[in-house]
Amino acid sequence: MGACPLDCPDGCSWVVTVEDGEAVKLRGNPDHPYTRGALCVKVNRYLEHTRADDRILYPMRRTGPKGSGRFERISWDEALDEISARLRGIVEEHGGEAIWPYQGTGSLGYLQGCEGAAGRRFWNVLGASKHWLNICSSAGTTGLTLSNGTAGGMDTEDFALSRLILLWGTNPLTSGHHLWKFVQEARANGAYVVAIDPIRTRTADQADEHLAIRPGTDAALALGLLNVVLAEGAQDEEYLAAHTEGWEAFREEILAYPVERVAEITGIPAEAVHSLGTRLARTRPTAIRATMGIQRHEGGGTAMRTINAIAAVTGDWRHPGGGVAYSTSGHVHLNIDPRDDLLARPVRTRTMTRLASELESVKCLWVYGANPLGSTSDSGAIRRGLAREDLFTVVMEHFPTDTVDYADIVLPATMQIEHADLHAGYGHMYLHWNEPAVEPPGECLSTTETFRRLARHMGMTEPSLYDSDLELAEQLLASDHPSLEGVTLDRLRKEGWVRMNYPKPFTPFAEGFPTRAGRTRFPSRGKAYVPSLSAREGGRGPYPLTLITPAAHTFLNTTFANNPELRRRAKDPVVLVNPADAAARGLESGRPARVHNGGGEFLAVVEVSDRVARGVVAAPKGHWPKHVPGGANPNEVVREADADHGRGAVYHDNLVEVTACPADGAGS
Repeated sequence: MGACPLDCPDGCSWVVTVEDGEAVKLRGNPDHPYTRGALCVKVNRYLEHTRADDRILYPMRRTGPKGSGRFERISWDEALDEISARLRGIVEEHGGEAIWPYQGTGSLGYLQGCEGAAGRRFWNVLGASKHWLNICSSAGTTGLTLSNGTAGGMDTEDFALSRLILLWGTNPLTSGHHLWKFVQEARANGAYVVAIDPIRTRTADQADEHLAIRPGTDAALALGLLNVVLAEGAQDEEYLAAHTEGWEAFREEILAYPVERVAEITGIPAEAVHSLGTRLARTRPTAIRATMGIQRHEGGGTAMRTINAIAAVTGDWRHPGGGVAYSTSGHVHLNIDPRDDLLARPVRTRTMTRLASELESVKCLWVYGANPLGSTSDSGAIRRGLAREDLFTVVMEHFPTDTVDYADIVLPATMQIEHADLHAGYGHMYLHWNEPAVEPPGECLSTTETFRRLARHMGMTEPSLYDSDLELAEQLLASDHPSLEGVTLDRLRKEGWVRMNYPKPFTPFAEGFPTRAGRTRFPSRGKAYVPSLSAREGGRGPYPLTLITPAAHTFLNTTFANNPELRRRAKDPVVLVNPADAAARGLESGRPARVHNGGGEFLAVVEVSDRVARGVVAAPKGHWPKHVPGGANPNEVVREADADHGRGAVYHDNLVEVTACPADGAGS
């Protein structure tokens, strides 16, 4: 029994069938209350992925120019010798902070992946820079924590109890489809489902109503809905008095956003805003599911704070099946210790989404669980930085990604069925143990074992660097939080998964919040809506179209983007363009076009579609640049900028133009 490690809220429990030492079948665990026997279209091919012909099985050293992808096989001893010598030299000449351990969300494991900051003890002993993994959810997490004291909210299983469900900036039928079972249960009992999204997604097709909101204006819509709630006199005065802070000022802010103004800001007809506001005022419990895409713009953290405020004004937090669900990670209280005591002195923190601009001061980039050339903003600048001869780049990987092509040393990494790990999904309330099912192929090593061997090779004497995986897991579970009482490693290994000690149904804030005052804090007056760049400037200037980059149905970030069948299903990169915008530019479905701005360009096949509103274009993420015409994906035009909270990424807040390619299909 094991668990899916990938960057998805569902964090599935799975069962691997092994015959003669080979994994022959993988299925969702039918006994798990959230997984219920189902995996997604991507992970259904996971065993095939582990056996792919292009899997990296041995350490390699670069033999050609950076970017050429030419390597020779070397031994682990040779690789560790060269790495050790280079790391020592960099520390001696430039200091440890010239080393950047760049870890991504390729695995959400607490042992092998980013949730437990795998390898951090080694980097602390070496004195390397810290890494701030802000690429995914930090704006929303920071914003919600400012309000509620935690980003944790509803248990998504409780959506089955809801009477009104707002799926706000989320597409669970592509990214986290297990939620839909609970939505269906609610609908069977009469619930009404609304999708609020700039794109008419698969999920929007299945909803009772779709509101095509202008990107980055979500907070304004939240204020407009609350304006109707106040007009209806439906605010929960008792809850507001007992459990909130700053209500009077926030009330004045709500009154400044009447329905007509909100319609102008959001692009949603005034009748639709008023209708939903009335439904919200009259329906308890209301559940709001808002995930990471909604906060990837300049005002993203504030958007989550203001949407979160809805449940406090209506009192939905007191009702089972009511509230807001962003991430359940805030309810996970494992004993995560970054061991900063191992640092000889404080070191700088480098921000993940600022790789392009910060790389110049780096002498060693160590990439694991990440593919920045496929996933990080301003990828053209990153490519130029990785081409520097004085930059020593090590990549721990499964496959020859674009980032691997620029490595000096490549180290073969295990995949999930080949190592031990501890997991907690960020969309449910369960802990999972992943028991290795088969031996690793070739000379692949787990992340933990790689750092143990490297520490030994460098003669490091700190005892904790050599803790086994089981010892690390025991330390994580050694928490005094009541949610983990009775959750032991022995129990997890025997049972495979355990629900943390939270009641069902779960009303996390019925009696208050984990803030200093025990109350949720409303946004300050004048700061409940922070317009995004696209909301401020879209429709004007040389780049009038707002580009959003949603998840592809067949890839997970850039994972699986080398799988032949999933690549076939994904087809060539596309850009969705509204018919009016297409007609104004002479764009036709099936024809190639340049999507460009001052930062760069990528090529995509036009799909003229009313699935996007006028002024909005959408290009799904995930393709490896080297697999597509022009050698670039949408991150070429995504600017390196910070959201209002947590230095979050702005993947859905970029202005572009779309220009038809010449008849030969070539870009400029």
